Amino acid sequence: MKLSQVAAQLYTLRDHCQTAEALASTARKVRDIGYTAVQLSGIGPIPDAEVVAIMKGEGLHVCATHEPSQQILDEPEKAVEHMQRLGCTLTAYPYPVGVDFTSAEQVKTLARKLDAAGAVFRKAGMTLGYHNHAIEFVKFEGAPVLEYIYANTSPENLVAEIDTFWIHYGGGDVVEWVKKLAGRQPFIHLKDYGFTPENKHIWCEIGAGNLPFDRIIAEAEAGGCEWFIVEQDTCPGDPFASLKQSFDYIKANLIS
Repeated sequence: MKLSQVAAQLYTLRDHCQTAEALASTARKVRDIGYTAVQLSGIGPIPDAEVVAIMKGEGLHVCATHEPSQQILDEPEKAVEHMQRLGCTLTAYPYPVGVDFTSAEQVKTLARKLDAAGAVFRKAGMTLGYHNHAIEFVKFEGAPVLEYIYANTSPENLVAEIDTFWIHYGGGDVVEWVKKLAGRQPFIHLKDYGFTPENKHIWCEIGAGNLPFDRIIAEAEAGGCEWFIVEQDTCPGDPFASLKQSFDYIKANLIS
């Protein structure tokens, strides 16, 4: 993994991205930390042209986005148009909003719609991924729903955006999942998992938790991963400080 492949997920900084002025300040701070790329998610209703200008002005490449779940399933053309305006070709379905994973019909419909939407993105020269949480580890037909989704969609239409924290939280082996999805994983969310003496899980800066990122990254690289995106759902204090701590750890310990 090269440092130029490490990106920041702006969802981590969502409270600082709700206006154009705030986004510009945030972008400047992210670039000053050392990141050269970002994934757009959680930002406010800012015109696309202004978002593009801000990122370009601060020297940040938009490597990926998250588009609205229902729009991806029901109006993928609109999501494609949005990404075209941003000049980005990689996105992910962020969360299975309203999907009942105890319903065979709904699980099968989700996979079918994801495959169809992915075909729309592919024809436009773009790539659709699936961003998992832990809910996909509900069992369906004897295996996690996540396995069903990947088994019942074409790798040409749907790739993986593994979230390392949520794989582990759901009971999966992160390294094994990365191996399993080799060749189908152009981006990954690097998110560390920790635990407190009060018996509660916490989101950690990279290197501060328990996940084996040296092995995770080695397998992701071997499988063709292009973007390693740092995300932290909640931070103990200043989220910019958390993103810097993660970046500094990655730079010192995980760059090949």
